[in-house]
Amino acid sequence: MFTLEDILTGTGGTLEPGGPGGTEAAFGEVVIDSRQATPGSVFVALRGEVHDGHAFVMDALGHGARGLLVARTWAPPVPLGPGIAVIRVDDPLRALQDWARHWRSRFATRVIGITGSIGKTSTKEVTAAVLARRYTVLKSPGNLNSQTGLPLSVLKLSAETQVAVFEMAGGEWMGEITRLAEIAQPEIGVITNVSYSHLANMGTMERLAEHKAELVRALPAQSTAVLNTDDPYVIAMRAVAPGRVFTYGLDPGADLWADEIESRGLAGVQFTLHTGSERLRIRLPLLGAHSVHTALRAAGVAVALGMNWRDILEGLQTLDQQQLRLIVVPGVNNTTIIDDSYNANPASSLAALNLLSEMPGAHVAVLGDMLELGEYAREGHVKVALRAVDVVDHLVVVGQLGRIIGEEALAAGMDRDQVFFAATNAQAVDHLRRVLTPDSYVLIKGSHGVHMEEIVEGLRAP
Repeated sequence: MFTLEDILTGTGGTLEPGGPGGTEAAFGEVVIDSRQATPGSVFVALRGEVHDGHAFVMDALGHGARGLLVARTWAPPVPLGPGIAVIRVDDPLRALQDWARHWRSRFATRVIGITGSIGKTSTKEVTAAVLARRYTVLKSPGNLNSQTGLPLSVLKLSAETQVAVFEMAGGEWMGEITRLAEIAQPEIGVITNVSYSHLANMGTMERLAEHKAELVRALPAQSTAVLNTDDPYVIAMRAVAPGRVFTYGLDPGADLWADEIESRGLAGVQFTLHTGSERLRIRLPLLGAHSVHTALRAAGVAVALGMNWRDILEGLQTLDQQQLRLIVVPGVNNTTIIDDSYNANPASSLAALNLLSEMPGAHVAVLGDMLELGEYAREGHVKVALRAVDVVDHLVVVGQLGRIIGEEALAAGMDRDQVFFAATNAQAVDHLRRVLTPDSYVLIKGSHGVHMEEIVEGLRAP
């Protein structure tokens, strides 16, 4: 719950006359989507590229909102009536961020920030699950990880929260992750990797790496940077870490490393974990050999927070696969769908194809555009195509960039009847419903912007 005083102090806003009687008036959750407003909530009217939140103020009030964070220039279309707290600010987005930063500073919560090109969400979920063995944990809900989403996550902190695990997305502009770190104030920073996502915005891999390193640079002196030894761009960040560096990976020189990795398809993965002189054989319900890095990151954070290995291992071994973005669902005609439709870049697509290759039945891949790759776009799609040729029995491609995958697969030797070019997601679903054979495994993978979750829904078993 927030008081009116909390909001005014955090945002620096001005309360319009005629609102609640005192600064102790209480409000519930904070929303930026008027449809999510609930009785007693605060609606923040953000201006976006497509929509202006001020146009939805009345809808938010209709859903029960009783606090409004709006631009000073906004004029209500009709009188709002008594009891509505209208707080005017110069910039609602900046005010929301400042409010979240102020709210964060009120608590002694230990905050973990996670960024990188791929693997942020799975790392967040696994880390939170492990830490929950010992602590009361708050994690970023869903994809609330951006300049608008992270403040909403931070505003969910309470006095009961011992540890918070926040995902921090970037890639639009330099300084973006720095700003997120200013809001969340993490003491542990995790960098997953530096890959080609957002290369279109950053221009070069070096500049992209510098962008991800903003999290490390923003850590306080008494901090821990958890860095991936297997990524040269990431391990180079140790040079700018102001505090302790904890390393993980497949390199025996890391503080925490793994070998003897065996992926068992849908049964999970097992490997040997090494820490100091200890050698532990672990089996986890995570999919694909690449998930070993996810487990190592989570364990590294837990070690940094002082957890014992019994709790860490129990947390890893009792993970709920449904928490992760890559999940398995039953499909039509007794098929199995590997749903990795949330997002894609070349590295994650290759990892998903490697997982598909371990499945026992026929292999079907439905691959769509991988966006924001800049000048690497063609090369990235070609690499995925060449791996698909080795793995896939039937390939369906969607979109203009996805078409590159199909064309390169044909050029590399796939038969014409093995490749289908779909103009739309609906066309891909119609085709697959006709050709899928029982016991096939169907990988669905593409960038979030091409909405391949529509294909997953179209192929789900009734």
